[in-house]
Amino acid sequence: MADLDALLEETRHACAQNNWRQGHAGLAEVDATRPLGADDLLLLGHSAYMLGRDEEYVAALKRAFDVYLAAGELPAAARTAFWIGHSLMYQGQMTLAGGWFETAGRLLDEHGEDCAEHGYLLIPVWLRQMGEGDWEAGLANAAEAARIADRFADADLAALARDEQARALVMLGRPDEGLKLADELLLRVGSGAHSPIVRGILYCNTIIFCRDGHLVPAAVAWTDALTAWCAACPEMVAHNGLCRVHRAEILQLRGAWDDAVSEAGEAATRFRDGVLNQIAIGQAHYRQGEVHRLRGDWMAAEESFRKAAGIGYDPQPGMALLRLGQGRTSVAAAAIRRAVAEQTGPLQRADLLPAYVEIMVAAEDLEAAGTAVEGLVRIASAHRSESLSAGVDTATAQVALAAGDAGQALRSARRSFLRWSEIGAPYDAARARVIVGLACRSLGDEDSAELEFDAARVTFESLGAVPAIQDLGSRTRICAAGLSTRELEVLRLLARGLSNREIANQLVISEHTVSRHLQNIFGKLGVGTRAAAGAYAFEHGLA
Repeated sequence: MADLDALLEETRHACAQNNWRQGHAGLAEVDATRPLGADDLLLLGHSAYMLGRDEEYVAALKRAFDVYLAAGELPAAARTAFWIGHSLMYQGQMTLAGGWFETAGRLLDEHGEDCAEHGYLLIPVWLRQMGEGDWEAGLANAAEAARIADRFADADLAALARDEQARALVMLGRPDEGLKLADELLLRVGSGAHSPIVRGILYCNTIIFCRDGHLVPAAVAWTDALTAWCAACPEMVAHNGLCRVHRAEILQLRGAWDDAVSEAGEAATRFRDGVLNQIAIGQAHYRQGEVHRLRGDWMAAEESFRKAAGIGYDPQPGMALLRLGQGRTSVAAAAIRRAVAEQTGPLQRADLLPAYVEIMVAAEDLEAAGTAVEGLVRIASAHRSESLSAGVDTATAQVALAAGDAGQALRSARRSFLRWSEIGAPYDAARARVIVGLACRSLGDEDSAELEFDAARVTFESLGAVPAIQDLGSRTRICAAGLSTRELEVLRLLARGLSNREIANQLVISEHTVSRHLQNIFGKLGVGTRAAAGAYAFEHGLA
């Protein structure tokens, strides 16, 4: 008996030190000889959760629930019932989850006294409301839960409630208020005041809504904090997959593409246990696909996007941009139109509209591109963030340049470059510099154009952004010849030996339009035949 008591104390200490495997093994050993009490069953469940063993977690909590209930400890039984329902809810077992939430509510009614557990039962209520887009109602319930938490000094409930208040405020277009709450939470979450499960939820939830709200600096700060926690808990499986996906996205933004692929690969292959990690796998494949696309590895990109889609993660806008890079403009246009039409939430549309603008400009549908820019402006005005503003400036510059308004393109592209540089996004900043250079060249300032092109080229080469390097080379050569983007597409297809009808079918334009483009191409290149135009394309690296 004494040995078991000593082992129990040792395992409790191991869990307190984040040694989850030792703690779980010790608790299981004690339990095999002498059934654990309710509190230790919770600890057994928590250690299973941290190791990514969701079924063991729920099973231990169910046993703890029975012990609490038999002892007449109704609030403790209700709280345990809530966490069982919470886990089942995230596993997609909504009927069973609802049953446990109802059980918790009935026990609290039977208890008949005010307690912190009433606040926990507001969590599924606000999650449903926010999931349906009723952010005001969700905000009100989260605020009520925060008041309950303060009344009973419940640190976990207080943190969860204020984090959800922050999320609702961000989604309501009040990011300054939301970030004040999130910033305060970031200072507290690392203090050890919260249980490990709640701490993981706080990290992941906050990163997600900061990312969804395009609040890049906040997302970076929370991702760095989560990364540090994961490093300090090497045995932890839960949350590690999501952590690596979030980190991969930040690394891609910062230009550390090798590290981004590595982190996403870990999420997709190593950390697969636990419901949260399962959610991360599709995102991990998508993130790998994005880096492959930016590097011009079309086959690897397509494979990653298809893996993401197979898991149920929509690989847009990456797949549409991949098709654009492959020269399949009409396919890209159809895909991005579908993706944008499917999304109704403004911030979800904001994830897609920059790619939509780029593809519509390539398809010479400037009306659609301009309408999309207007929509992006409205979203950025309602949900203030530097990355949204940078995206607006980039899109505005792309449309203005295509429409022949070099002055507007120059002003918008310069703002875009400054904003992306401040955010710390070298690839996006370099793309903005290309537009600055093209606008300068259109305005007759060749020296400034070359400076911008050279600076962008250095960045692209350092990143290994092969398509961007090739596109820059084509654009600078095209400008010298005076060809438009569409004229270049026609010239490339001509050089491959396609007829006017085949070119028209490939680009989804009329044969008459193809003939007009060819007349313009012949004039600009100073040639008189298709053969001479094709030879020019091969000689100048345009084919």
